[in-house]
Amino acid sequence: MARGDGPALSVGTGRSGREAVAAVWRIESPRIVGALARYTGDFALAEDVAQEALAEALVTWPREGVPREPGAWLLTVGRRRAIDAFRRRAGRDERYAALAHELGEGGAAPGTVDGGADELLFDPDRIDDDVLALIFVSCHPVLSREARVALTLRVVGGLTSDEIARAFLVPTATVQARITRAKKTLGAAGVPFGVPPAAERGERLSSVLHVIYLIFTEGSSASSGDDLIRLDLAAEARRLARVLARLVSDHAEVHGLLALLELTAARFPARTGPDGEPVLLADQDRRRWDAAAIGRGRAALDRAQETGRGLGAYGLQAAIAACHATAPSVEATDWQRIVLLYEALGRLAPSPVVELNRAVAVSMAQDPAAALPIVDGLADSAELAGSHLLPSVRGELLTRLGRPVEAREALELAVARCGNERERDLLRGKIAGLRG
Repeated sequence: MARGDGPALSVGTGRSGREAVAAVWRIESPRIVGALARYTGDFALAEDVAQEALAEALVTWPREGVPREPGAWLLTVGRRRAIDAFRRRAGRDERYAALAHELGEGGAAPGTVDGGADELLFDPDRIDDDVLALIFVSCHPVLSREARVALTLRVVGGLTSDEIARAFLVPTATVQARITRAKKTLGAAGVPFGVPPAAERGERLSSVLHVIYLIFTEGSSASSGDDLIRLDLAAEARRLARVLARLVSDHAEVHGLLALLELTAARFPARTGPDGEPVLLADQDRRRWDAAAIGRGRAALDRAQETGRGLGAYGLQAAIAACHATAPSVEATDWQRIVLLYEALGRLAPSPVVELNRAVAVSMAQDPAAALPIVDGLADSAELAGSHLLPSVRGELLTRLGRPVEAREALELAVARCGNERERDLLRGKIAGLRG
């Protein structure tokens, strides 16, 4: 084989080739983009040339077969596209000369299987550094929340713009624009590719955790559309959390977030009925809960408690989820402990949503009359303005208090505000069941 021709191609063409591209890209894309970003020193260029390599694979693999080393093939093509990009850039002669020398003008670096691709891709220690750096860059605080989510799903999750658009029910062009702006913003801000120094790591890690949490939240309780749960999106968030927990093993909140996601996802199998309709917690068949996910979640929660000096916000939410996951029924749930955990969470990370959840727990630990003033006190909350959550909880409390007229008014407001069709159906069912 001539140097620089890429790895030999194995048998397998047509649809199998396209499926192989998708499978390899989903698994290897963070490593490929990370390695290219380290190699070029340019995050935006690395993502661009990785996408060009993906496009070339979509053409080549179905026609000629799947490479024996598909990840190395993609990385080699990406490196060559980077060389081409540097060649086109005026004033980059010095950088191009260095790259060209290393590659032998588009050929292979000596001593590697294919153009140095395995050297970049398969060093376990360097892979960890590259992927972690990629996560930190994608979730940089200089980016908007929407941009961080889109960029993380694209470069760390390996999702296409179409897949991200479908997940969040926005046009593909919107997602593409967010990703393009994000890369330009990172470039304009001079954000270097790499794991941030220790002094900056805490703030940046908080942003990373928040992005993963946002992705999971949209997956576990879809804000709009016909599906209550978007399993693919929630699963991607769990995968990202597992990767992060492996890479940042000494941080309590990383394990706390992973615990929260695992324990929440454990209830997914019982949260919907045969036709996708929502099933309330009290009516769920707990035998359908995922015992393995509960085990992983409790183990991660134990790790969070061992690693830190007390649970953080994600860890406290995980502890609440653990109360639900280990209880044999709603009635047997330790609601008093859940109230205490929400009180602690409210002091650590106060928000109207936390207070609303505390009210629900108070209604179960004591009675709905004790919880209603808490809910009414949130009526002027800007964060809950326009949300269906507040009138939904209020309607439930009023129903339990035997005040159907007021309950109907609250639940009708919740229906009007709710963007998810499955949840609207559930609320309409509650209205239909009111008497009086």
